[in-house]
Amino acid sequence: MEFMKQISKIALAWDLFNQQATKKHIAGYLDIHRKTVQRWVAGIQEKGSLEAFIDQYLQAKKRPRRKRKVDGLVKVLVWQIREEKKSCCGQKIQYFLKRDYGLDLSVTKIYEILREKYVLRSKWKKNQKRGPIPKANRPREVLQLDSVDFGEIHAFNAIDIFSREVDVILRLSLTSRDGRISFETSMERRFDGHVDLAQTDGGPEYKDEFKQTVLKYADRHRVARAYRKNEQAYIESFNRSLRKECLGWTKYKAKDLSMLTKEVEEYLKYYHYERPHLSLGMRPPLGS
Repeated sequence: MEFMKQISKIALAWDLFNQQATKKHIAGYLDIHRKTVQRWVAGIQEKGSLEAFIDQYLQAKKRPRRKRKVDGLVKVLVWQIREEKKSCCGQKIQYFLKRDYGLDLSVTKIYEILREKYVLRSKWKKNQKRGPIPKANRPREVLQLDSVDFGEIHAFNAIDIFSREVDVILRLSLTSRDGRISFETSMERRFDGHVDLAQTDGGPEYKDEFKQTVLKYADRHRVARAYRKNEQAYIESFNRSLRKECLGWTKYKAKDLSMLTKEVEEYLKYYHYERPHLSLGMRPPLGS
């Protein structure tokens, strides 16, 4: 029954087209996509008659569709890019395939290939209700800060939520003095010495000495609400990237500070000049 309805729609679409109805009007009237109407009309015109097109349509529907196979070499490329680009997402793999190899592959197909070799986490639910987060219309308008525990070493991270520029300072303790020194260092070497708003959580590293200094570099200091991680969405996302792509989940010793500092410096170069960012149109924050 459903199949015959489709045949009737094709015939009606052709009849309306011959009556000078627009394809947009036909699509709305038949409750189908405008591109479907375009494909039907073009097919009928190519075949020379409605009957010939429907005959071809019927023959095509009788044959079972073969699942599209992906060349084994393409699969290897997908896996290789994921390994080389620090477990990047499907959209970025699609970007690298197109840029470096001239290959067009859908994101859905890329994830199918990845699932053959890797265990992937479930998709983030886009429709979850999210709390308010700071917005920025230009660089240096909003800076989010947070710290990450790596055992005896702590990473003090900061991100400009507009430009996506970041900085990471490694310290051996988690005091307000460390928070102050890290913030001052990042402001001087990365963020041009001034931001409109600096936002932190309510951790001890962002109290006392930090609070006494923060307004030297920021017009305003805002403390994100407790248990509302969405208010710190940008820096939380970078924290995950730093773990996933650079330092991992290892608990380090104080003696590792020098080695980790070099690793972080190399990662920041990669992040700023090579790593494509989805929200920046697949450009790195400081790349061309």
